[in-house]
Amino acid sequence: MKHLRAALTAFVLLTLLTGVVYPLSITAIGQLLFPVQANGSLIIRDGQIVGSSLVGQTTDAPAYFWGRPSAVNVMQGSSGAVIASGATNSGWTSVTLAEQVAARGAALRAAHGLSADETIPAELLFASASGIDPHISPEGAALQIDRVAAARGLDRARVEALVAEHTEMPQFGFLGMPRVNVLLLNLALDSIE
Repeated sequence: MKHLRAALTAFVLLTLLTGVVYPLSITAIGQLLFPVQANGSLIIRDGQIVGSSLVGQTTDAPAYFWGRPSAVNVMQGSSGAVIASGATNSGWTSVTLAEQVAARGAALRAAHGLSADETIPAELLFASASGIDPHISPEGAALQIDRVAAARGLDRARVEALVAEHTEMPQFGFLGMPRVNVLLLNLALDSIE
């Protein structure tokens, strides 16, 4: 009985410590020091949540930059919360993956007037691992500048400058690659009209 009481006491104390005290303290620290990030990095325009800077949004409208393709149809609820995400888990030898990449390549070539030998950045051909990656490369954005400028009736140089303004450099100068957050870029486009 003595051992059982000690085990139950340890169980209750550790449950309170790791299941209540620790999560509440980490949540409080996050809310105090990093409130935007702790709440999902939500972007609010005119009092409405329009998305999160951490979640890619799918569009095929010519007036907007297109993000990475998703392996699933990513839908967002009215709160901006992701309803579905996922990956194909297809390997390099997958015939299905090759067909999907070829179809995406053909669609991109047609939408941008590219020849068969022009290179398309990989992130525009291959689906994001999570299905919700919000970034593309500066090269992926540059490929789309003419289409977006024509659809909006804007000067190419203005759209090119906007892409340059929204290009994020590697963290600390060496972690990762330069990238463009597609949602933030599209919101900036909407604000100049």
